[in-house]
Amino acid sequence: MSQEPTQGLNRFELIATIVERDVLRYTPAGIPIVAAKLLHSSEQREAGVVRLIEFEMPAQAAGEISGRVNQAELGKSFHFSGFLARKHRNSKSLVFHIVEFEDCSLPNL
Repeated sequence: MSQEPTQGLNRFELIATIVERDVLRYTPAGIPIVAAKLLHSSEQREAGVVRLIEFEMPAQAAGEISGRVNQAELGKSFHFSGFLARKHRNSKSLVFHIVEFEDCSLPNL
């Protein structure tokens, strides 16, 4: 069975630092999961004007990637990739689900 989505696009990328991280835990199904808070800061151009953008956002990583996120250095910049989903079924809040990340200081190979 393919893991690719069948419709729609939900892809989110962000360069940010991990400013907080919870203790690695396990779901009732035994899947490792870690929650974190990411801090983003950049300058973006909108309508011909440069804006300073700064925000924190909740994130989580599940499965194999959770161990890497759990070991990542706090305060260091990473390029995160993943998708957005509700915090839980009835929530209006979004959480960034990290599926991949790389150190921004390493050259792309």
